[in-house]
Amino acid sequence: MAESEAGSAGATETSLKDKGNEFFKAGNYLKAAALYTQAIKQDPQNPALYRSLRSALAAFETAMQYNPQSSEVTKKIKRLNQLVRDKKRDREVENLRSNVQMAKHLEPLKSELSGKYGQKEGWEDVLSFVVETLETAVKSWHDTSKVDPRVYFLLDKEKTDTENYAPVVNIDKAFESPHTHSSCFPFLRQYSEDSFSKAACLVAPKSIISYPQVWKGQGSRKWKHGQNDGFFVQFECPSSRKLWFIPSSTERGKILCRDPVELDISAHELIPRLFRGKQSSSEK
Repeated sequence: MAESEAGSAGATETSLKDKGNEFFKAGNYLKAAALYTQAIKQDPQNPALYRSLRSALAAFETAMQYNPQSSEVTKKIKRLNQLVRDKKRDREVENLRSNVQMAKHLEPLKSELSGKYGQKEGWEDVLSFVVETLETAVKSWHDTSKVDPRVYFLLDKEKTDTENYAPVVNIDKAFESPHTHSSCFPFLRQYSEDSFSKAACLVAPKSIISYPQVWKGQGSRKWKHGQNDGFFVQFECPSSRKLWFIPSSTERGKILCRDPVELDISAHELIPRLFRGKQSSSEK
């Protein structure tokens, strides 16, 4: 049976749902479904209404197993079922857009950092820095369909001269040509040293990168992620380097970032190694 009223809603929605319940009890499931549909249009965030609609449609379909169905009735059932599926996906997409959680995608980095730092303090700050950078970029993309090309630095709270060194450097011209790219990298490396930075994250949208177009390589450098729009995040610290691509698509009329995809940084790096440190075997 359709569910009873849950929570306090508006008077009109309550009336429509109550009427739907009465029709449901009387066995007029199609009329009940129509009333629940009207209530959903007025209160699309009420999950109880969707459950009531599904109950009415299921009951009607069961009843129709023992009676001939007209083509019009069949079409109406399909439309109502599609409405339920669409509204459910709308809520799922909105939930993905508003509840951005990147930490679950960085377990490999967490294990790597904790292993390399050992008992030394600091790796938790580095991991939090990467998580915050990724989440901020994803939220910006959801809100504005873009991210600004920047390098974010994790400054040393005790050593950094914060009057002369900011935690963010704009690099909007860095990828215009081989010349601007080769000029930008030495500056960033020197900046990281002079500011006593512990780590850095480069964020850049794919659309602005004229050089190096890392998605146009062949062989081991072949791009495996199609024509998806999105942005890159390159993480740098003395003991580790990572590169992620965050693909983007439009679903239910909303911009939605997909899960970050880790790339082979030796094949797709946006800039060379920023911090002086040991190279991993994959980079040699």
